[in-house]
Amino acid sequence: MVKRVGEALEDTGIWPITWPVRLWIVQPLGETGNWNQRHYPYRLLAHRIRVLEETDAHRALGAAGRDVLDVIQQQIPERAVCWAADWDADPEGMRQRQWNWEQCGGRTCGSGRWATSVALTTSHARRESAAQTWIEHLARRAVDQALTDTDASMYAYSYAYGRATGHAVAAQHHGRLDAYVLDALRGTGLDTPTAVARQNPAAECAQDLTGIRELTARAAPPA
Repeated sequence: MVKRVGEALEDTGIWPITWPVRLWIVQPLGETGNWNQRHYPYRLLAHRIRVLEETDAHRALGAAGRDVLDVIQQQIPERAVCWAADWDADPEGMRQRQWNWEQCGGRTCGSGRWATSVALTTSHARRESAAQTWIEHLARRAVDQALTDTDASMYAYSYAYGRATGHAVAAQHHGRLDAYVLDALRGTGLDTPTAVARQNPAAECAQDLTGIRELTARAAPPA
């Protein structure tokens, strides 16, 4: 058993990850404990349990699980085809734009790498780390299914994976993080024609890092 629903998918032994799952609310009976309070604070062991009710599976994906599933099941499949096509149409140009997105933040949007770190920290603070792991796996699986009958390259797949997981995780934390972080997770600007490669991305990164540092402290809410 786990104490928080966002941890329900931790160490389930389910592989490959599939959806949907079944989720129950239970009551421990008698003495309880766990292996180690320091290393397994989210676990609760009991000799007997009482099953109270089955609950909606989407709750295992966090507080915004329903919205996450909408992104994964309804939005990613169509977008994945476009992302892969964009990459294969201009691999070198997209590689530069992706590098800019990952490394360089600005006044309206942080860097992708920084935003990913903020999301991981937020998931840990909200005790939804297991939920985020499953969300990312489900997003990548949606990409695989969408690109099955295409001739997308290996690099196009990789690019689509990154975009899909970013969109799904942004849905997970939509009500917690501000647009500066969420837009970075979604890769805002990568899909627009105006988001061309910068002439000197390294210089712009150095100029933008100050603003990113100032915003880091307010991006992740307290536990």
